[in-house]
Amino acid sequence: MMTDDATTTDDGTTSESTVSDDVAQKLVVTGTPGTGKTTATEQLAGDTDAEIIHLNDAIREFGLYSERDAERDSLVTDLDAVREHLGEWRGILESHLAHHVDADRVVVLRCEPSELETRLRDRGDTAAKARENAESEALDVVLSEAVDQHGAEAVYEIDTTDREPSEVAVEIAAVRNGDREPDAGGVDFTGYLVG
Repeated sequence: MMTDDATTTDDGTTSESTVSDDVAQKLVVTGTPGTGKTTATEQLAGDTDAEIIHLNDAIREFGLYSERDAERDSLVTDLDAVREHLGEWRGILESHLAHHVDADRVVVLRCEPSELETRLRDRGDTAAKARENAESEALDVVLSEAVDQHGAEAVYEIDTTDREPSEVAVEIAAVRNGDREPDAGGVDFTGYLVG
C-alpha cells in the first residue's frame, strides 16, 4: 500500500488515506455485444468509488460518430472524437469499443457463441446481426484487437457464459485491484465455427 495523502478529521487529528499501488486508474471492460459488459459494470456501481462510463451512451449523447450504418442499424464511431471527449479519464469504461482507448488494464468479457447469439436475438437483434457477432466472438476479434492495442500483459479474459452478473463484477473488481494475473487467450470458442 502507498500513502495517497493526509487528511484532517473533525477533531483536528491527521489520518493517512491509502490507495493500493496495484489499483488500475483506467480500466476498460470490452467484449463482443451481448457478453454482459453493461450489466456487470452496473453491478460494480455500488461497490466501487470509480466512475463508470458507458461509452456507447456518450457516443450517442455527444455525437461521437461520423455516420449511421443503415444496413447494420448502428453508428460508425469516430474514435479520435471519443479519445478527445474522454481526455484524461479515470474510472471504468465499458463498451465493445473501449479497448481502443488508453488504459491500464483491459477486461475482455467472453461468451460461448451459441449462447451469445441467443442473448442477442432475445434483446431484439436480427438473426444476421446476432450470427455476425457470434462469429466475431468465435474468431476472438475483440480479444485480438485488445492484445494488439495493449499487449497480452494488460489483458484479462472473463467467460460470462454461465455466470451471474454479480460474479462477473467480482472478477472485474479483482482485475482492477490487481488481484488477478493477465490471461489473454485462455478462452477458446473456435469449435462454434465448425459445428
